[in-house]
Amino acid sequence: MVEDHKHQTTVRELVPGSSSSAEPPSTASSSTFGEVDWKGPDDPEKPINWPRSKKNQILGAVCLMRFTTPLASSMMAPTMLQIEKEFAGTSPMLINFTVSIYIIGFGIGPLLLAPLSEIYGRNNIYHGGNVLFTICTACCGLSPNATSLLIFRLLAGIMGGAPLTNGGGTIADLVPSNERGFIMSVFSLSMLLAPVLGPVAGGFLGEAADWRWIFWLLTILSGLTTIVCFIFLRETFGPVLLERKTAEMRKLTGNPMLQPAGKSPLPFQKLLGRAIMRPIELLCTSPVSIAMALYMGLIYGIIYLLFTSYTEVFQHTYGFSQGIAGLTYLGMGLGCATQLFLGAWSDKLHVQLTAKNGVERAEYRLLMLIPAALSLPVGLIIYGWTAQYHVHWFVPLIGTFFIGVGFSGSMTSVQTYLVAAFTSFSASALAANNVVRSLAGGLVPLSGPDMYAKLGLGWGNTLLALLALAFGLAPMWFYRTKDRPQESKECPV
Repeated sequence: MVEDHKHQTTVRELVPGSSSSAEPPSTASSSTFGEVDWKGPDDPEKPINWPRSKKNQILGAVCLMRFTTPLASSMMAPTMLQIEKEFAGTSPMLINFTVSIYIIGFGIGPLLLAPLSEIYGRNNIYHGGNVLFTICTACCGLSPNATSLLIFRLLAGIMGGAPLTNGGGTIADLVPSNERGFIMSVFSLSMLLAPVLGPVAGGFLGEAADWRWIFWLLTILSGLTTIVCFIFLRETFGPVLLERKTAEMRKLTGNPMLQPAGKSPLPFQKLLGRAIMRPIELLCTSPVSIAMALYMGLIYGIIYLLFTSYTEVFQHTYGFSQGIAGLTYLGMGLGCATQLFLGAWSDKLHVQLTAKNGVERAEYRLLMLIPAALSLPVGLIIYGWTAQYHVHWFVPLIGTFFIGVGFSGSMTSVQTYLVAAFTSFSASALAANNVVRSLAGGLVPLSGPDMYAKLGLGWGNTLLALLALAFGLAPMWFYRTKDRPQESKECPV
């Protein structure tokens, strides 16, 4: 082997038509086929072996993106009456849809952005998404009518979806499997707290100024996030890094026949087409992907359906002002914060079960679903019935705390499991999951007012609780199926 210590790569000479390798001469011939690979599993240039400080900078930047773009999903919700008044004559359903359509964009965007990150790398998608998200958000603030606001909200959601799924790919690139539970809990928390804190800031900002200032604030925050990401983000996707190493080695050796290890022999156009189709294939053919997508679709639908009742409950029933009513989302936010402890527990449990059984299985991550699947129905019942009978406002907030525990625990467990099960294709697996939950989160709340009008808060939330309980423990079947094939090795495309 010829080792280039400056670039920490290994070049293997390959005989055309054979997979065997031989020791090449000290200088590669221009006619020699060669393969550029890492210098073993402990190569310091492999992203998973980078210094912790460098990893933390990258993960921190991705967390900032995962907070910024979901913040826009609900921040405008408390100002819907202002928007309806300014755009008088517009259908109330169309006004409400300006909130939901952003979540739909979250589902559509990653279907393209996630597989593209598995060809062009994570950074190009992150940076492009940040810049376009900032532009679209500014255009929302400039919208002259409800239709233009609807269009730019959809475009902003599409562009803002990049960190939601590609972040899981970054974790798979950087973090060993036995440490991913806590990191995924931090990632999920940054995403889940944003829709909770958004209405708090939006409520007070809407009172002090008007709804357009919400988008000016989001534009400023997104611009700052874009700058931070340009400074701290580094490419982490192994195949792209090897491609760059190969280009350097071609210049150093004068050998144009060098190829990165594991490069697909398919033409670029076909490779791109297969990558773009991968999330859809996973969603249609993988039992794991289908089950997790349906479950998270239900959870997201419940959460955003629940949000439709907050204004009615805390402003009309309890007499809170618009700004104070936004503070009631903090109960769910505190519940979401508990997932940091659940994530650390998940890591310890993963290590213990791996040592006990002598094999590492992605399904160990599903055990965190048990407390989550029980907490969510309990919270829904407490919130629904106490709000219906006008019990002191603090008691419904206790219910929202348990809802937050269930919501965040489910999200973290499912995402950590998908990253572990699909590894290299984790971005596509998360995109497949994301499209179902985002569509559910965007469309299901449209039925919220009618459901609560017919069933009331008590029975309406009890129905949601029963559905959550029935679906919540279903994914545990994969944990009990000991001989389930590894999805990461049997990706359909």
